[in-house]
Amino acid sequence: MRIARFSADGGSFSYGVVEGEAGAEVVSALQAHPLIEPVRFTGERYSLTDVTLGAPVVPSKVVCVGKNYLDHVQEMKALGGAEPPAAPLLFLKPSTAVVGAGAPIVHPPDSERMDYEGELAVVMGKITRRVPAERILKNVFGYTCGNDVTARDQQYADGQWTRGKGHDTFCPLGPWIETEFDPAASYLTTKLDGMTVQDAPTANMIHDVPTLLAYISNVMTLLPGDVVLTGTPAGVGPMKPGQVVSVSIDGIGTLANPVVAA
Repeated sequence: MRIARFSADGGSFSYGVVEGEAGAEVVSALQAHPLIEPVRFTGERYSLTDVTLGAPVVPSKVVCVGKNYLDHVQEMKALGGAEPPAAPLLFLKPSTAVVGAGAPIVHPPDSERMDYEGELAVVMGKITRRVPAERILKNVFGYTCGNDVTARDQQYADGQWTRGKGHDTFCPLGPWIETEFDPAASYLTTKLDGMTVQDAPTANMIHDVPTLLAYISNVMTLLPGDVVLTGTPAGVGPMKPGQVVSVSIDGIGTLANPVVAA
């Protein structure tokens, strides 16, 4: 099931289930998000081309994992980065960084380099605290595409990642949440202006999704709707105003965003 957050009138947002084949999808409106109550339809249906998609979830926090693909670790070493960490490397993005499909990514005026980082995003469905890896996937609501946008110069200048990763619009999510998905058997592709720049199977993660979620849940309580970004493969690079970046994950869909100047 594909759960979207959408606006049919350019105003308030509702939740719906996206149905149909590519190019002919419709959105069947729900009375509330399935994280809040069981699926109940209102009877209203809209063509996907007639609605505006927002971020499919509004999380209390976005927990991110750095250096979780070996090929990305190696490309960062060439820029002065460190060896792959023995345990997952965690950092946070504020909820104010979250935007949806089609929303602009704003290039900060005080940054000289803003990079894309396509990632698989996990959306939690239950309150999760100290749950072991072998049963933690039962607490997952679904999966979506994410882009861990990074002001690379600020990340390196600060020595920690809050400013470089935390600007408004620096966490596109979407286009919807797919509830039936195998995080270990998919493929991620990022394109910049239609040219493939990242291309990797999710199986190449150093720490798989259950390991990541269990590790995080031993540090902090994950709440329903919280998002975990699982790391990016090699191929990260700069994007500039006027370009369009898209992150596609087999079995989920494509998250596309234009880049604009502040």
